[in-house]
Amino acid sequence: MYVCICHGVTDSHIEAAVDNGNETMRDLAAELKVGTQCGQCCCCAKKVLNNKLMQIAEAQPNVA
Repeated sequence: MYVCICHGVTDSHIEAAVDNGNETMRDLAAELKVGTQCGQCCCCAKKVLNNKLMQIAEAQPNVA
């Protein structure tokens, strides 16, 4: 789904950016320009970012 209409960024773009090492909204803004125009996408982009980061964290083995 489209998250940022201003720059044509989808949730898949955000997830791929996270897979490539982007971990913050600032990273996404620099990489994809998310949230740098009108700002309406920031809340949704943050949710996609956090969900992807949680998926990655849950896939990591627990280390004692």
